[in-house]
Amino acid sequence: MGKVLGMLPSELLQRLDLGLEGDLPHLEEALTHPSFSNEQRGGRRVDNQRLEFLGDAVLGLCVTELLMERFPGAREGELSMMRSALVNTDALAAWARGIELGAALRVGRGAEVAGERDQTNVLADATEALVAALYLDRGFESARALSRKIAASPLAQLASGSLLGRDAKSELQERVQARGAASPRYRLMGTEGPDHDRAFLVAVEVDGQVIGTGRGRSKKLAEQAAARAALLSCAAPEPAAAACDGRAVAEALQGAPEGRGGPPSGEASSEQTVNDRGPSR
Repeated sequence: MGKVLGMLPSELLQRLDLGLEGDLPHLEEALTHPSFSNEQRGGRRVDNQRLEFLGDAVLGLCVTELLMERFPGAREGELSMMRSALVNTDALAAWARGIELGAALRVGRGAEVAGERDQTNVLADATEALVAALYLDRGFESARALSRKIAASPLAQLASGSLLGRDAKSELQERVQARGAASPRYRLMGTEGPDHDRAFLVAVEVDGQVIGTGRGRSKKLAEQAAARAALLSCAAPEPAAAACDGRAVAEALQGAPEGRGGPPSGEASSEQTVNDRGPSR
């Protein structure tokens, strides 16, 4: 691995927490952009695209496992949407920028001039390739540990009840109004816990149908959590706005009609799914 270590700043190795023990024969490949291998003459040309393919699957499995552990009350559609939020291209690139992974990549001269080293898709691919390299060279446990680090920041936002990159109440309002229904209404269902650690329970309704519930340390946070719970349940294709009434909106936002995996109309989604504190592990 000496050839690659000469290219990697020592701070990067520390941030990755890969350790120096043992060999990492796939690390150089994971950090090689196709533009670099395309400029090489003779010999075996390798880049990180095959590893990116494998890393996508390994990372997806590890994050799915993590979400099922953290959100035991979540349904399939909710888990799918949360996983997409944690491992999408922007999220992976954000993690890569945080540990300056781009500085370690081997890119071709033309790609360097074009600034591809910091492009979102390039960084996301390198992140997945890195997971694959660790999986191949050090086994699943090491790949799982790295995957959890990659997902840590967006997962913390998810558990806090905040919608990744957006205000949950605003987005819910936009979706509901696009279907021609009345604005969502938030109803305080109650409180729990001692005064110094009070939690508020809130339900969000559309035309009298409960489409989500949430818990938070304040009413505002609880409303955001309830809105996010409703959004996470939105797994079904959006119907035409002109054909929607309040009940149709509720069923669509719940992600499944009655008898097909969604909660019955008028019942709340699991409060354990999304809340201000995050469910206990």
